[in-house]
Amino acid sequence: MRRIFIVSSALLMGLAAIGCQQERQKAPPAGAGMQAMPVKTVAVSLQPVAQSSEYMATIKSRRSATILPQVSGLLTKILVHSGERVKAGQVLMEIDPRQQQATVASQGATERQKKALFDYDTIELDRQKKLFAAGVTSRDSLDQAQQAYGNAKADYEAAVQTRNMQEETLGYYTVRAPFDGVIGDIPVHLGDYVSPLMSPTTVLTTVDQPGDLEAYIYIPTDRSSQARVGLEVELSDTSGKLLEKSRIDFLSPQVDPNLQGILAKAPVHATPEIMRNAQLIKARVIWSTKPMAVVPVLAVTRQGGQTFVFIARKQANGQFIAAQTPVTLGDTVENAYAITSGLNAGDQVVVSSTQFLVNGMPVSPIPG
Repeated sequence: MRRIFIVSSALLMGLAAIGCQQERQKAPPAGAGMQAMPVKTVAVSLQPVAQSSEYMATIKSRRSATILPQVSGLLTKILVHSGERVKAGQVLMEIDPRQQQATVASQGATERQKKALFDYDTIELDRQKKLFAAGVTSRDSLDQAQQAYGNAKADYEAAVQTRNMQEETLGYYTVRAPFDGVIGDIPVHLGDYVSPLMSPTTVLTTVDQPGDLEAYIYIPTDRSSQARVGLEVELSDTSGKLLEKSRIDFLSPQVDPNLQGILAKAPVHATPEIMRNAQLIKARVIWSTKPMAVVPVLAVTRQGGQTFVFIARKQANGQFIAAQTPVTLGDTVENAYAITSGLNAGDQVVVSSTQFLVNGMPVSPIPG
């Protein structure tokens, strides 16, 4: 009975082995019959791409005045506030003028005294001339009258000039706007003592004329050979929004010793985003343009710090596969990347379903 069971088992195992071998012979090769995934593609073409560098720039007014005290005294009036628009000649502040007013009054009295003496000596000279002509007085008397007249005239004219100077000085106690503009920060307060002799001199405020602005851009010295007047500049706010395009209209012949850069200036028109002197913005200086491959942003994938695109590559059998190709990215051009290396003109770059692709996967390209 045991012999029969062993023989039966051996027979069943042999039949099973034969069946498996037949199934393997009927099974198709691995990968055969895999459907190609439809994908959209675009042909790589060379487009002119700007070669540029981005720097921080400072907006400055072409006409900006820092208001400093011209005389010493206590600040008694502040008649404006920061951000206020003012007209040329408008009173901004007043410094206590009482001491200078007294000086002007005193000098006025001295001038009147000198004028009285001058008037007397004028009359006396005229009298002496008549007496000398009549032979009543000597030449010596006439010469003395002439000398007294000259001295009185000089004293009177000096007194007039001194009074004018003191009145001009009195005018400095009233601080006025030098031109139409916008008031900046006012760091002083009522009752502060201000003086041009203080070190550092106290700044009363600033006045900037709106609408006449320029961007100050410091270009590193290693770019000095490329910097020139006329280069295009794209000005953006700190979030990257393009504000306006301009061109460099001034290039300093000297290197700034502190920043080790070359000052370049570009005119700026006032916009709602650019309104203040000393505002920081971004300046993109375009050095040149050259033809480069450009692909949509959606075509680029990243893996392990490396950037790739998938190319629909035609095989010998006429079918296409997704070939994962490493690329080096350049600047962004609207919604695309400039490619500095890795692609050639005419390559069919996959721009859809890239998240589902693997290297070597069959694809069916649909030209975009």
